[in-house]
Amino acid sequence: MSTPSIEEIILTDDRRGVSSLKSFMPNNYCSRAAELILDSPGKALIATGFYILAAEAAETDGPPGAVVIGKALESIGFKVSYVTDLHCEKILGALADPRADVVNFPIESYSKSKKHAKELLDHIKPTVAISVERCGFDGNGLYLNMHGMDISGYTAKLDYLFIGQANTVGIGDGGNEIGMGNLAPHVLNVPSLVDSPCTTTTSELIISSVSNWGAYGLVTAISKLTNLDLLISVEEEQSLVKKASEMGAVDSISLKTEPRVDGFDLDSNSGTLNTLHKFLESSTSVT
Repeated sequence: MSTPSIEEIILTDDRRGVSSLKSFMPNNYCSRAAELILDSPGKALIATGFYILAAEAAETDGPPGAVVIGKALESIGFKVSYVTDLHCEKILGALADPRADVVNFPIESYSKSKKHAKELLDHIKPTVAISVERCGFDGNGLYLNMHGMDISGYTAKLDYLFIGQANTVGIGDGGNEIGMGNLAPHVLNVPSLVDSPCTTTTSELIISSVSNWGAYGLVTAISKLTNLDLLISVEEEQSLVKKASEMGAVDSISLKTEPRVDGFDLDSNSGTLNTLHKFLESSTSVT
Protein backbone atom coordinates (compact mmCIF):
# COMPACT_ATOMS: atom_id res chain seq x y z
CA MET A 1 0.00 0.00 0.00
CA SER A 2 1.48 3.32 -1.08
CA THR A 3 2.01 6.16 1.36
CA PRO A 4 -0.60 8.90 0.89
CA SER A 5 0.65 12.27 -0.30
CA ILE A 6 0.50 15.41 1.83
CA GLU A 7 -2.36 16.62 -0.35
CA GLU A 8 -4.33 13.42 0.15
CA ILE A 9 -3.77 13.58 3.91
CA ILE A 10 -5.07 17.13 4.33
CA LEU A 11 -8.15 16.35 2.22
CA THR A 12 -9.27 13.42 4.36
CA ASP A 13 -12.60 13.64 6.24
CA ASP A 14 -13.80 16.23 3.73
CA ARG A 15 -17.22 17.41 4.93
CA ARG A 16 -17.69 20.30 2.52
CA GLY A 17 -16.74 18.85 -0.83
CA VAL A 18 -13.59 20.91 -1.32
CA SER A 19 -11.78 17.76 -2.47
CA SER A 20 -13.90 17.99 -5.64
CA LEU A 21 -11.51 20.76 -6.67
CA LYS A 22 -8.37 18.62 -6.40
CA SER A 23 -8.46 17.60 -10.06
CA PHE A 24 -8.00 21.25 -11.03
CA MET A 25 -4.91 21.60 -8.82
CA PRO A 26 -1.29 20.52 -9.35
CA ASN A 27 -0.74 17.14 -7.69
CA ASN A 28 2.04 18.56 -5.50
CA TYR A 29 0.45 21.87 -4.60
CA CYS A 30 1.80 21.86 -1.02
CA SER A 31 5.35 21.35 -2.27
CA ARG A 32 4.90 24.11 -4.84
CA ALA A 33 3.80 26.53 -2.11
CA ALA A 34 6.70 25.42 0.11
CA GLU A 35 9.18 25.97 -2.73
CA LEU A 36 7.79 29.45 -3.38
CA ILE A 37 8.27 30.36 0.28
CA LEU A 38 11.78 28.90 0.51
CA ASP A 39 12.71 30.74 -2.68
CA SER A 40 11.52 34.02 -1.07
CA PRO A 41 13.59 34.25 2.16
CA GLY A 42 13.36 37.27 4.40
CA LYS A 43 10.04 38.50 5.77
CA ALA A 44 6.73 36.66 5.83
CA LEU A 45 3.36 38.35 6.25
CA ILE A 46 0.72 35.90 7.50
CA ALA A 47 -2.95 36.90 7.44
CA THR A 48 -5.79 35.09 9.21
CA GLY A 49 -9.04 35.53 11.15
CA PHE A 50 -12.54 34.66 9.91
CA TYR A 51 -15.56 36.30 11.56
CA ILE A 52 -18.50 34.02 12.39
CA LEU A 53 -21.59 36.22 12.17
CA ALA A 54 -23.97 33.99 14.18
CA ALA A 55 -21.51 33.85 17.09
CA GLU A 56 -20.16 37.40 16.76
CA ALA A 57 -16.61 36.10 17.12
CA ALA A 58 -13.66 34.81 15.11
CA GLU A 59 -13.38 31.07 14.55
CA THR A 60 -10.84 28.50 15.75
CA ASP A 61 -9.83 27.58 12.19
CA GLY A 62 -7.05 29.83 10.93
CA PRO A 63 -5.13 31.32 13.86
CA PRO A 64 -3.56 28.01 15.01
CA GLY A 65 -2.48 27.23 11.45
CA ALA A 66 -1.08 30.71 10.95
CA VAL A 67 1.01 30.46 14.12
CA VAL A 68 2.28 26.97 13.21
CA ILE A 69 3.48 28.34 9.86
CA GLY A 70 4.93 31.44 11.50
CA LYS A 71 6.94 29.55 14.10
CA ALA A 72 8.23 27.13 11.46
CA LEU A 73 9.38 30.01 9.26
CA GLU A 74 11.00 31.83 12.17
CA SER A 75 13.01 28.70 12.95
CA ILE A 76 14.55 28.82 9.47
CA GLY A 77 15.38 32.52 9.55
CA PHE A 78 12.27 34.38 8.45
CA LYS A 79 11.00 37.45 10.25
CA VAL A 80 7.23 37.05 10.64
CA SER A 81 4.42 39.59 10.91
CA TYR A 82 0.84 38.44 11.54
CA VAL A 83 -2.03 40.55 10.22
CA THR A 84 -5.68 40.33 11.26
CA ASP A 85 -8.41 42.69 12.48
CA LEU A 86 -9.96 43.62 15.81
CA HIS A 87 -12.06 40.45 16.04
CA CYS A 88 -9.02 38.18 16.05
CA GLU A 89 -6.17 40.35 17.31
CA LYS A 90 -6.28 39.13 20.93
CA ILE A 91 -6.72 35.50 19.89
CA LEU A 92 -3.77 35.62 17.50
CA GLY A 93 -1.66 37.53 20.00
CA ALA A 94 -2.28 34.88 22.65
CA LEU A 95 -1.29 32.04 20.32
CA ALA A 96 1.84 33.65 18.90
CA ASP A 97 5.05 34.38 20.75
CA PRO A 98 4.59 37.31 23.19
CA ARG A 99 7.16 39.26 21.19
CA ALA A 100 5.45 38.51 17.86
CA ASP A 101 4.47 41.33 15.53
CA VAL A 102 0.65 41.17 15.41
CA VAL A 103 -0.94 43.91 13.29
CA ASN A 104 -4.55 45.01 13.73
CA PHE A 105 -5.66 46.09 10.24
CA PRO A 106 -8.57 48.56 10.54
CA ILE A 107 -12.00 47.83 9.08
CA GLU A 108 -12.40 50.80 6.76
CA SER A 109 -13.57 51.87 3.32
CA TYR A 110 -12.02 50.50 0.15
CA SER A 111 -9.92 53.60 -0.49
CA LYS A 112 -8.67 53.90 3.11
CA SER A 113 -7.98 50.16 3.24
CA LYS A 114 -5.99 50.28 0.02
CA LYS A 115 -3.93 53.19 1.38
CA HIS A 116 -3.37 51.43 4.71
CA ALA A 117 -2.31 48.23 2.92
CA LYS A 118 0.26 50.13 0.87
CA GLU A 119 1.67 51.75 3.99
CA LEU A 120 1.84 48.43 5.79
CA LEU A 121 3.53 46.70 2.85
CA ASP A 122 6.04 49.55 2.59
CA HIS A 123 6.75 49.16 6.30
CA ILE A 124 7.01 45.36 6.52
CA LYS A 125 8.40 44.80 3.00
CA PRO A 126 7.36 41.13 2.98
CA THR A 127 9.13 38.77 0.62
CA VAL A 128 6.11 36.44 0.81
CA ALA A 129 2.50 36.80 1.97
CA ILE A 130 0.45 33.84 3.24
CA SER A 131 -3.28 33.76 3.99
CA VAL A 132 -4.79 31.07 6.23
CA GLU A 133 -8.61 30.90 6.32
CA ARG A 134 -9.17 34.56 5.60
CA CYS A 135 -12.37 35.63 3.83
CA GLY A 136 -11.67 37.28 0.48
CA PHE A 137 -13.49 39.57 -1.94
CA ASP A 138 -16.21 37.99 -4.05
CA GLY A 139 -16.93 39.32 -7.54
CA ASN A 140 -18.74 42.33 -6.07
CA GLY A 141 -16.00 43.19 -3.59
CA LEU A 142 -18.02 41.81 -0.67
CA TYR A 143 -17.17 39.34 2.06
CA LEU A 144 -19.74 36.54 2.21
CA ASN A 145 -19.77 33.60 4.61
CA MET A 146 -20.62 29.99 3.78
CA HIS A 147 -24.33 30.85 4.01
CA GLY A 148 -24.04 33.78 1.62
CA MET A 149 -24.47 36.34 4.38
CA ASP A 150 -22.56 39.61 4.11
CA ILE A 151 -19.83 40.00 6.76
CA SER A 152 -18.11 42.95 5.07
CA GLY A 153 -18.81 45.22 8.03
CA TYR A 154 -16.83 42.86 10.29
CA THR A 155 -13.94 42.05 7.94
CA ALA A 156 -10.85 44.15 7.24
CA LYS A 157 -9.91 44.28 3.57
CA LEU A 158 -6.70 42.27 3.77
CA ASP A 159 -7.03 41.33 0.08
CA TYR A 160 -5.09 44.50 -0.68
CA LEU A 161 -2.05 42.92 0.98
CA PHE A 162 -2.13 40.18 -1.67
CA ILE A 163 -3.45 41.79 -4.85
CA GLY A 164 -0.54 42.67 -7.13
CA GLN A 165 2.09 41.04 -4.88
CA ALA A 166 4.60 38.68 -6.45
CA ASN A 167 4.89 35.83 -3.93
CA THR A 168 1.62 34.83 -2.27
CA VAL A 169 0.06 31.67 -0.86
CA GLY A 170 -3.60 31.13 0.00
CA ILE A 171 -5.07 28.36 2.15
CA GLY A 172 -8.81 27.66 2.13
CA ASP A 173 -11.47 25.02 2.65
CA GLY A 174 -14.76 26.50 1.49
CA GLY A 175 -14.29 28.65 -1.60
CA ASN A 176 -14.61 32.12 -0.06
CA GLU A 177 -11.06 32.47 1.26
CA ILE A 178 -8.19 34.55 -0.16
CA GLY A 179 -6.53 32.44 -2.84
CA MET A 180 -9.64 30.52 -3.87
CA GLY A 181 -9.97 32.97 -6.73
CA ASN A 182 -7.54 30.61 -8.49
CA LEU A 183 -10.42 28.13 -8.72
CA ALA A 184 -13.46 30.45 -8.67
CA PRO A 185 -15.14 29.06 -11.84
CA HIS A 186 -14.77 25.51 -10.51
CA VAL A 187 -16.05 26.42 -7.03
CA LEU A 188 -19.33 27.43 -8.65
CA ASN A 189 -19.76 23.87 -9.93
CA VAL A 190 -19.60 22.33 -6.44
CA PRO A 191 -23.05 22.73 -4.82
CA SER A 192 -21.73 22.21 -1.28
CA LEU A 193 -19.31 25.14 -1.56
CA VAL A 194 -20.12 28.85 -1.66
CA ASP A 195 -22.36 30.37 -4.33
CA SER A 196 -20.26 33.52 -4.66
CA PRO A 197 -16.60 32.47 -4.42
CA CYS A 198 -13.62 34.62 -3.61
CA THR A 199 -12.00 36.16 -6.67
CA THR A 200 -8.71 37.16 -5.03
CA THR A 201 -5.96 34.98 -6.45
CA THR A 202 -2.58 33.94 -5.04
CA SER A 203 0.60 32.64 -6.65
CA GLU A 204 0.00 29.23 -5.06
CA LEU A 205 -3.10 27.75 -3.44
CA ILE A 206 -3.57 25.02 -0.84
CA ILE A 207 -6.97 23.41 -0.41
CA SER A 208 -7.77 21.20 2.57
CA SER A 209 -10.72 19.83 4.51
CA VAL A 210 -9.87 22.26 7.33
CA SER A 211 -7.66 25.27 6.67
CA ASN A 212 -5.50 24.56 9.73
CA TRP A 213 -4.74 21.19 8.16
CA GLY A 214 -3.63 22.97 5.00
CA ALA A 215 -1.23 25.02 7.11
CA TYR A 216 0.16 21.85 8.69
CA GLY A 217 0.49 20.33 5.23
CA LEU A 218 2.50 23.35 4.11
CA VAL A 219 4.85 23.01 7.11
CA THR A 220 5.19 19.31 6.34
CA ALA A 221 6.23 20.15 2.77
CA ILE A 222 8.71 22.76 4.02
CA SER A 223 10.10 20.17 6.46
CA LYS A 224 10.59 17.68 3.66
CA LEU A 225 12.37 20.20 1.44
CA THR A 226 14.66 21.46 4.22
CA ASN A 227 15.27 18.03 5.82
CA LEU A 228 14.11 19.51 9.14
CA ASP A 229 11.13 18.42 11.22
CA LEU A 230 9.34 21.73 11.72
CA LEU A 231 5.89 20.25 12.36
CA ILE A 232 4.21 21.02 15.67
CA SER A 233 3.42 18.16 18.05
CA VAL A 234 -0.15 17.01 18.65
CA GLU A 235 0.04 18.24 22.24
CA GLU A 236 1.22 21.68 21.15
CA GLU A 237 -1.46 21.91 18.47
CA GLN A 238 -4.22 20.93 20.90
CA SER A 239 -2.93 23.57 23.29
CA LEU A 240 -3.22 26.21 20.55
CA VAL A 241 -6.83 25.23 19.79
CA LYS A 242 -7.72 25.25 23.49
CA LYS A 243 -6.11 28.64 23.99
CA ALA A 244 -7.92 30.05 20.95
CA SER A 245 -11.28 28.96 22.38
CA GLU A 246 -10.36 30.32 25.81
CA MET A 247 -9.67 33.67 24.16
CA GLY A 248 -13.14 33.69 22.59
CA ALA A 249 -12.73 31.87 19.27
CA VAL A 250 -15.67 29.67 18.32
CA ASP A 251 -16.13 26.42 16.47
CA SER A 252 -17.73 27.39 13.15
CA ILE A 253 -20.23 24.51 13.37
CA SER A 254 -21.39 24.54 17.00
CA LEU A 255 -20.87 28.33 17.30
CA LYS A 256 -19.58 27.73 20.82
CA THR A 257 -16.31 28.73 22.47
CA GLU A 258 -15.08 25.15 22.71
CA PRO A 259 -11.87 23.45 21.54
CA ARG A 260 -13.25 22.19 18.25
CA VAL A 261 -12.37 23.16 14.68
CA ASP A 262 -14.99 23.06 11.92
CA GLY A 263 -16.93 20.50 13.96
CA PHE A 264 -13.93 18.25 14.66
CA ASP A 265 -13.13 17.57 18.31
CA LEU A 266 -9.52 17.65 19.48
CA ASP A 267 -8.80 13.96 18.89
CA SER A 268 -10.46 13.84 15.46
CA ASN A 269 -8.72 17.07 14.50
CA SER A 270 -5.35 15.66 15.56
CA GLY A 271 -5.74 12.58 13.39
CA THR A 272 -4.62 14.50 10.34
CA LEU A 273 -1.61 15.95 12.18
CA ASN A 274 -0.65 12.45 13.37
CA THR A 275 -0.75 11.19 9.79
CA LEU A 276 1.43 14.08 8.64
CA HIS A 277 3.96 13.15 11.33
CA LYS A 278 3.98 9.57 10.02
CA PHE A 279 4.54 10.94 6.53
CA LEU A 280 7.60 12.83 7.76
CA GLU A 281 8.87 9.77 9.64
CA SER A 282 8.72 7.84 6.37
CA SER A 283 10.90 10.57 4.81
CA THR A 284 14.08 9.20 6.32
CA SER A 285 16.18 12.27 5.49
CA VAL A 286 14.07 14.51 7.74
CA THR A 287 15.53 15.00 11.24
